[in-house]
Amino acid sequence: MFESAIFYAFGAVLLLSGIRVITARNPVHGALFLVLAFFTAAGLWLLLRAEFLAIALVVVYVGAVMVLFLFVVMMLDINLERVREGFWRNLPLALVVGIIMVAEMVTVLWNRYWGASAVTPERYSNTKTLGLILYTDYAYAFEIAAVILLVAIIAAIALTLRRRKDTRAQDPAAQIRVRREERVRLVAMPVEKE
Repeated sequence: MFESAIFYAFGAVLLLSGIRVITARNPVHGALFLVLAFFTAAGLWLLLRAEFLAIALVVVYVGAVMVLFLFVVMMLDINLERVREGFWRNLPLALVVGIIMVAEMVTVLWNRYWGASAVTPERYSNTKTLGLILYTDYAYAFEIAAVILLVAIIAAIALTLRRRKDTRAQDPAAQIRVRREERVRLVAMPVEKE
């Protein structure tokens, strides 16, 4: 009973944060609501006893993809009026996709409660099984995905690294190359008498 209440509370938060992702006027606010949706989905994974998937969702999506997305959103100068026009133009297609996703979720839940139930052994660990499959059968795909994420992080850093003309910075190489004659200027002044 308590677990069901937590499930429905997480589901409600996930639904509301998902709605706020697509209705937020500010893209940064939409990204933050997406982070909330990811954390709530990770909580649902924990309720389903899929601990590895919950941690992977937080680490990969919140820790890497959302940081990259926020870099892009803050780096681009987004015209919000054009974004709002596209929202109304694409609303019919979005409604069709949303109805299909709801139908899929109803089908999955219907099968869980009124269909065949899966029996899991007592000492079963989904993290161990997923790790064995991931690092044996899909080792090359896993390494390729890691390289793609590394390239994306390097590209995000390279795109956001800009030199501004109005900032002052020290150049240690120029400081070392300087000679004493260039630094110190002796000025001859008459001695003042009181």
